[in-house]
Order: sequence, then structure tokens, then C-alpha cells
Amino acid sequence: MTRTNLKAAPLVLALLGAGALGGAAVEAFHLQAPARAAVLPPMPAATVTSPATGTAVVMPDFPLITQRYGPAVVNISVTGKASSDENGAQFNGDPLEFFRQFQRGMRPQKPQPTHGMGSGFIVGADGVILTNAHVVKDATDVIVKLTDRREFKAKVLGSDPKTDVAVLKINAANLPVVTLGSTENLRVGEWVLAIGAPFGFENTVTAGVVSAKGRALPDDSAVPFIQTDVAVNPGNSGGPLFNARGEVVGINSQIYSQSGGYQGVSFAIPIDVASRIKDQIVAHGKVEHARLGVAVQEVNQSLADSFGLDRPEGALVSSVEKGSPADRAGLQAGDVIRGVNGRPIVASGDLPAAISLSTPGEQVALDVWRQGKRVEVTAKLAAASDKVAAVSSSPDASAGGKLGLALRPLQPDEKAQTGIRNGLVVQDVAGAAERAGVEEGDVVLAVNGTPVATVEQMKAALAKSDKSVALLIQRGDDKIFVPIRIG
Repeated sequence: MTRTNLKAAPLVLALLGAGALGGAAVEAFHLQAPARAAVLPPMPAATVTSPATGTAVVMPDFPLITQRYGPAVVNISVTGKASSDENGAQFNGDPLEFFRQFQRGMRPQKPQPTHGMGSGFIVGADGVILTNAHVVKDATDVIVKLTDRREFKAKVLGSDPKTDVAVLKINAANLPVVTLGSTENLRVGEWVLAIGAPFGFENTVTAGVVSAKGRALPDDSAVPFIQTDVAVNPGNSGGPLFNARGEVVGINSQIYSQSGGYQGVSFAIPIDVASRIKDQIVAHGKVEHARLGVAVQEVNQSLADSFGLDRPEGALVSSVEKGSPADRAGLQAGDVIRGVNGRPIVASGDLPAAISLSTPGEQVALDVWRQGKRVEVTAKLAAASDKVAAVSSSPDASAGGKLGLALRPLQPDEKAQTGIRNGLVVQDVAGAAERAGVEEGDVVLAVNGTPVATVEQMKAALAKSDKSVALLIQRGDDKIFVPIRIG
């Protein structure tokens, strides 16, 4: 799902992992469910009666929260390597650096280690830890340090850049754990507390209030962030955000800042989202995101007036991806989506954030405004990975170059319209396939006479080919064979 017409943010969005590394994918492991420690009940909080409303107001006991759950907060140190050429010259992303060093009479340097740091918290007594994906991105070594000063080398069980959640595992037992809460009942104005390592100062405690819920940031629409005024800074990334009862309600992740430091606007990933990602990684070693298949834009006052809306709210559908769940559900350009499963959609960014809380295959109820009337639409979500799959000629690069095709399976409605029972739709074409005459919209029916209906079957057929392949293509009402050299 994409959004259009987003304005550039006036401030700099900063990730909070000090010296965070960038680049490669992480290793994923299949794992048994983590051992559970005895979960402590939520902490009783002191209450006072508000003179304004006469209702009870929860007064947090921050020292007790810190004493009880602080030992479950860890410091994370990561090590990676700077980029270099085949001769070992360190370029750091600048292709002219080698020549500058040569002119200065300097010997090109060997790749130097780079370092970063962040925070995390223990959710399994057997050593399962939650943190941010950007904290451990491109890390070759990850070291976890506990409050009792013990250090462990950690494995990255899995990482999801889309939500910025990562799961680590250390070889330890009977560790202290936090209590996970929920953001469903979290209220704006409620007290919250963060524990982490800002600027490397370990086990630092800061406090503030919830400033807003469900924030959709311009560069990360998949997460309905919690906004707070808690002082968080580089190094706080991945640390827990506690409510007044001592339950973790979020993972501190990003800040808006003109200086790179704290300015009163920080964002945390809701623990509901993080827990769902953790469960998928622990169970399957990977994460599947749901997809609706629409591009949306903001509804301003002029658009609201044009569509007969009582207020400028909702996500205006600008286009519907053909064959997507939205297309199959009957969504149209010009629809305004105002709710998902009873959750209101106020800004366009609320829609992808709401879809991110669902799973592939789940049915969602959409509240839609269409041509001056309110209608209910039910859509069965697909997996984001089903959208486009790039196909190589062989898993072994020495067997040949890429065909240059991006393919996806035919959708049921496309099969009904075209009469084609099985095949792969060409969504993008380049390289050898483009030179051979394959076009976007073609349907690949067979490879070397072997029918293909899935990307896996395509890969298997291509793996048996050496120098060239013959694709049976359906283009309109015609079928043709297209030979493609891959050697």
C-alpha cells in the first residue's frame, strides 16, 4: 500500500541508535517458543482524587517501576565494517576518496570496524530480547550487557525493517523479564517512563506523558506510533516505554529534531505491533505483512466539500491495484475509507497503520464513503510478499544472468476474464527479457514447455536451463514462444 501527496516533514526524523549501522539483511532462525518466567502482576499505583473532576487519578511510582523492571533492560553494542574496495581501500561511500589519499601520499586504509549502540529489554527468561531493527542493522557482532554487568554475544533471530522491530537471543536462563501491556487503553496525557542508554549513559531513566496516539510518520506509515514528550536521545533506541502500572506499552524508536537531540517530540512503536512481529519471528523466522492494494491521499477541505463529506477525514483512494484484495473487494478510485474494523481513519496514514495490525488472509470490514453514501466493504487481505516476486535465472550466479522479470501469479478474477487457467503476469521487464521482446502485461505460461503457475516453479524450470530458455507467452489472444539467452 502506498500513499501519495505527502508533504515533506519540516524537521529531521532521527533514528535513535547511536552510530547505527546500515545495510545487510540479518540471519533468521527457527526457534521454539521462549521459556516464560513467572510474570509479575501489574504494579499497584497510588491514586488521588482530582479536584477538577472528582475522579481517581493514577500516580505512578517511578522508583518502584525502575527497581522492579530496570534489571530487564539491556544495553546493546554492535560492530560492523566500513565499505571498502577489493584492494582494501576504505571509501566510506565516496568513490574519489582513494584518489585523495593517493595524492596526499597516504597508503589506502584497510576496512575499519564501525560501532553503534542502543537499548533493548528481555521478554523471555531464556534470553529473548526485543529491540529496534535499525540498532542491529548490518551488524557483524552484537553484544548484550545486563545491569549486573554480565555480557553475552547475541544472535539476531529476525528483523523487520518495515516496523523497525528486531528479536535477539542470548544464551542465558532465569533472566528478569518485563511485563507487556497494551496500547488499547493507553490515554493521551498518561504518565510514561523510558529506560535506556542515551548517548551511552546506561540505565538512564526519563519520564513524561503520552502526547498523542496513532501517529503516522511520513517515512514509516506501517506503524501507528505513540508520541511522547519523554526525553529520549541517540542510544535510547530499542528501550522500553512503561506505563504507570509498570507495563511495557512501546519501544522507543525515533525523534523529530532539528539538532539531532531531544526536543520534546519522540515516538515509540506500540507494543501490540512489536509483540505480533516477535511472535512471527519466533514461530517462523520471518514476518508476513498484510496488503490491501490501494494508493491513498489526504482529504483536505476542498476534497471533503467535493465528495459531500461532513469533515475532511479519511483516506481518499487514488488508485486500486489490479488483482489486489482491494480490487476483488470492489474498492474504486474516489472511495474514501473512513474506518477499518471499527477503527476510525482520520488521516490517510491511518489506513496503512491499521492494515499493519492485521495478518495476511484476514478479512477486514471497511467503512467507505462512495458517491455521497456510506457503504460497508469486506476485503480479504493478501501477503505483501505476494505483490511482486523478482525471478533470477538460477540460484547460482555462475549459471547465467538475470532474465530481468518481475512476476506475480494470476489472480482469480484475471483467470475468469482471460480464460487462462495458470500463469505468471509480467509486472516489470528489463535486461535480457526486454531485449528479447517480452512486454509488461504478458503472461508467462511455460518455460521450455513446462507449465508454470508459481514463482517457485519458474525458478525450478530456469535452474535446469544453461544458455537460453524459451518462454511461452500469452499476449492478448495470441500465444508465442520467446527465446531468451541467459548465458
